[in-house]
Amino acid sequence: MAGTGETGAAVTASAGDMPVSRVLNAVLTDCWQKSEAERFGLSQQAFSSTLLEVGAKYLPSGASDAEQARFYSGLHLRELALARACAAGIDSAWDHFLCEYRARLYEFAHTVTREESSARELADSIYAELYGLSERDGKRTSKLAYYTGRGSLEGWLRTVLAQEHVNRYRRTKQNVSLEEQVEAGTQFQAEQPAPVQPLAPQIEAATDEALAALSSEERYLLASYYLDGRTLAEIARSLGVHESTISRKLDKLTRTLRARILKNLRRAGMSQRQAEEALDFDVRDLRLDIRARLAQETRGQPFSTGRENTAGQ
Repeated sequence: MAGTGETGAAVTASAGDMPVSRVLNAVLTDCWQKSEAERFGLSQQAFSSTLLEVGAKYLPSGASDAEQARFYSGLHLRELALARACAAGIDSAWDHFLCEYRARLYEFAHTVTREESSARELADSIYAELYGLSERDGKRTSKLAYYTGRGSLEGWLRTVLAQEHVNRYRRTKQNVSLEEQVEAGTQFQAEQPAPVQPLAPQIEAATDEALAALSSEERYLLASYYLDGRTLAEIARSLGVHESTISRKLDKLTRTLRARILKNLRRAGMSQRQAEEALDFDVRDLRLDIRARLAQETRGQPFSTGRENTAGQ
């Protein structure tokens, strides 16, 4: 296991050979102190390097010290320090992670699979990837090294677990794609603390615009399935159509909604890669009231099924 480095040293490292100013150095030191990184066995130098790595990826070129300070201070510092310490193989960090997240991983898995044995198998497989049992180029690799602190660690873990569930489903059910459904399920979680990083307003605006363009029928489907937890069969009965019709419509709708949000983010000035990475943001950290946006529904209107209504009957 990796050991810990010295703490409390001034930051003299740089990201991409760019020098760190005195002001930014003070910001990084303050972030390190707030992060509890030392408690997890992560040195100030290591944590500052992590912050600079994240900043190099998401901050615009030529960002001022003030802009960088807002960005770094807005990250989930404690969770980022814990994740990176675990990725480095520090035992004390794993003790904290197990206490805080192992039970939650199982709860997330059970929510996704709705079956106890499958949930435990899924949670254990994710834990193995987080711990880093696999190796690349002779080095242990951990998924936690990809966590950037822009959204909550809990939300990120939910997404990782859901994606693994999708991958497993696809390996056994190649004729049906649920990836977009799971992504949309992550996007429509209800509980929403305040945003903590500069991208939040752009994501809120792009999502709000995409939701506003939905028809009443589409809002009803999304709210029923992702917010109210109704099954495909229940929704189908309420609309007088076949369950397979609802499944196909949800699959198409979630893919379309994601594409619209990406398009809106790109129109706001993001590159394709930046837009896709922005959607990794934990939606519960946004102020946007998803439930309110989907609440406008029109019951009693004919449900447009076309040839889909007879396809699965």
